[in-house]
Amino acid sequence: MASSSARVWRNTAAAILAIAAFFIVAPAFADKTASVLPRVERLAITAIPIDFDRDDPARKQFGKLVWRGGFNLFAKSPFFGGYSGLIVAPSGKSLLAISDAGTWLRANIDYDGRRLKGLSEATIGPILGHDGKPLAGVVEQDSEGLELLDGDISKGAAYVAFERNHRVLRYPFTPDRFGPPDGGLTLPAETKRMSANRGIEAVAPIRTGGLKGATVLFSERLPDKNGNLRGWLIGGQAPGAIALKNVGGFDITDAASLPDGGIVVLERRFRYSEGVKMRIRRIAAKDLKPGALISGEVLLEANDSLNIDNMEGIAVHRSASGETVLTLISDDNFSPLQRTLLMQFALPDAKPVLAEPQSR
Repeated sequence: MASSSARVWRNTAAAILAIAAFFIVAPAFADKTASVLPRVERLAITAIPIDFDRDDPARKQFGKLVWRGGFNLFAKSPFFGGYSGLIVAPSGKSLLAISDAGTWLRANIDYDGRRLKGLSEATIGPILGHDGKPLAGVVEQDSEGLELLDGDISKGAAYVAFERNHRVLRYPFTPDRFGPPDGGLTLPAETKRMSANRGIEAVAPIRTGGLKGATVLFSERLPDKNGNLRGWLIGGQAPGAIALKNVGGFDITDAASLPDGGIVVLERRFRYSEGVKMRIRRIAAKDLKPGALISGEVLLEANDSLNIDNMEGIAVHRSASGETVLTLISDDNFSPLQRTLLMQFALPDAKPVLAEPQSR
């Protein structure tokens, strides 16, 4: 049972988050630096442990996921924050994140057994444009989605999705350089209907099964004629439009590929009257086909009575014990009232049970 002090903290935190959530829908008011990070820098990150349930820290089961720990992250840099896209190395021992301020963050992930312990050996650097210079200005910098294509966290290539100037580009990277881009995806004609601040948020290349070679894209909120959330299969053997069933008015903030050829989708809902919510849905590989209206399986849904913020990035890796581990990061919008949270959950079961797709 929660103590009175815990309840007071929860209610206070929820009120603060409700105020802070204003910045989720009005990011122009946030304190994002107008300057450009010119070069790669070392970064010391302070990681303050958090419990997902403030009232009951011993609780570990949330929906179909198991809590593996989390942190509130701090760093003394005006460029630290705004993280909207995330990838984690297959080993689970390092991460790469992108910020909507046109920067990237790389760090080692430290563990105490299976539980998150902190981040170390962090570096931060600029995302480069086609001209080889750091991206400048919000229209060019606003990166929202990230997914690994080749290599590992230290050296490889990744897709980066940008909004405002809507595009999905292929970025080669090394430990001290991210770009310039050397290609990208041709976006469907429907994406011309996307508003400036609701572009492509989710990029998930499929690496196995019948859809191998395809990339799943979702916009933040582009409704089809029935009000469901528009997405696309790009490339592969069966490209075409798909839709995620609109359940409860959530927006899509990210997606990541699963080892079995399916994906997980991260969603967010904000209302002034109720604060912030987040949801994670799992979509089976068999449901990803042109014309499908997909419901998926809810793995977790949480409101701000639990320890969430503006959750925008999700990544997947398989642990040494065989668990599918989901890592989430929040976008603080460079607001002092919001937080950069990093958290992990395990999905213990290996065989998903998912809703059947509905005909359209």
